Amino acid sequence: MSIDGRLLRRAIQRLEEEKKARSEKAAEKRAVVYAKIPRVREIDRELRLTMLDVLSAVSAGAEVEAQMEAAKRKNLALQAERAELLTQAGYRPSDIDDEPKCAKCGDTGFIGAKICSCLMDIYRDEQRRELSECLKLGEETFNTFSLEYYDDRKDPATGISPREHMALVFEQCREYARKFGKNSPNLFLRGGPGLGKTFLSACIARVVSEKGYSVVYDTAVNIFAAFEAEKFGLGDVEEAREKTYRYLNCDLLIMDDLGTEMMTSMVSSALYTLINSRLISKKKTVINSNLTPEELEKRYPPSIVSRLEGEYLPLTFIGKDIRLIKRDMI
Repeated sequence: MSIDGRLLRRAIQRLEEEKKARSEKAAEKRAVVYAKIPRVREIDRELRLTMLDVLSAVSAGAEVEAQMEAAKRKNLALQAERAELLTQAGYRPSDIDDEPKCAKCGDTGFIGAKICSCLMDIYRDEQRRELSECLKLGEETFNTFSLEYYDDRKDPATGISPREHMALVFEQCREYARKFGKNSPNLFLRGGPGLGKTFLSACIARVVSEKGYSVVYDTAVNIFAAFEAEKFGLGDVEEAREKTYRYLNCDLLIMDDLGTEMMTSMVSSALYTLINSRLISKKKTVINSNLTPEELEKRYPPSIVSRLEGEYLPLTFIGKDIRLIKRDMI
């Protein structure tokens, strides 16, 4: 499982900002308490001095066991008095103490070299925000996908209806997301416009990202524009380089609307690099396209088509454009 460095940096920044906000809030409350109950300020000063006395004894090489025991008793007595004063005034010690929110990592975000669960939660939230820029993640879930827009009349040629066929496609997408891992296949979602390819891709993105995998969702047009910008030094090259790195290295890349991009030799080269590199590194890819198999062969060179046909599990979407059906229902 790989971590998106850009999103992790954003998550770390949020963790630091939240930590700073809590510290400032505690300091404000502490100032109010000190003004109302001066004795609490005195106790806090005494508690700090008690620790300094022990440290001084240790550094001096003195017999510290008795001193530490005395300091412990004094410390507990001061803390008890402090707690009682705060309680009588309607406060809790936690209201004014600058204590870490996460006991496991002390709000550092890391336990050794491992990312703490508190930071991972923020990372996942950042990933959801990132995906939401392209997708309406508040709407697209497997639970809200509806088969009612697909015809339930059986096709004489196949013996099954579009609704039955799409029920199978839906189940394959849901299982793909549920079981996503290093042994998952690549998917090629194909079919006409308005049949649910983007919707189910969004569902996959949501579930896989919530498992902690790095997921990038973007259109073919945007993806190839980033490769072009990096290659020819157009616009913000550093941003383009960062985007292409993410396209190549994320755990799951979902490319929407393959076939809508303007076809050039640069685009063909970028698509081959993207597909081939991710296959070699065993990174998983989901590609959506309105192109038929015949149109695919006419548009792209054999080196690309053979990989799409041989290394991707095809899921064919059938039926009538759902957007048009919904429009006619209004």
